[in-house]
Amino acid sequence: MANDHHAGKGCVREQRPDVEDRRDAMRVLALAGAETLAAAWSDWQDKPRIEDIRRAETGLVMLRGRIGGDGASFNFGEATVTRAAVRIGGSVGHGYVLGRDKDKARLAAIFDALWQGEARARVEREVLAPIRGDIAAADTRSAARTAATRVDFFTLVRGED
Repeated sequence: MANDHHAGKGCVREQRPDVEDRRDAMRVLALAGAETLAAAWSDWQDKPRIEDIRRAETGLVMLRGRIGGDGASFNFGEATVTRAAVRIGGSVGHGYVLGRDKDKARLAAIFDALWQGEARARVEREVLAPIRGDIAAADTRSAARTAATRVDFFTLVRGED
């Protein structure tokens, strides 16, 4: 569906590979630490001209949940989100991050815009790949901590039953 922003319940959205790749890149940027993005931008040579389309602003989003993944949806609560939008050349980048870090949201938008242009391979190599490695390492550490506290329950059958 080319115009899927009007898709209602039950509509299937067809995703182009670029859409999924960008979604993943934006996810990685949102999960990155602010200091990581700041360091990557500081190291970036030949910084392009950046036009702020939407200065970073903070607001609330409603979180929706479901019991068991298939129950009726309900309003779970609110979360603070900061967003920004920039233009670099012909590309418009968007940054959405949890929390109130306006600099992080703007940096995420900058790297999103760069990712959409000719610097895509460079952003993947110099920015996203190291962050993905950090995320994978954190996931591995978390899994190890969880495994260390695992308790195996079993039932003993007594002979007199």
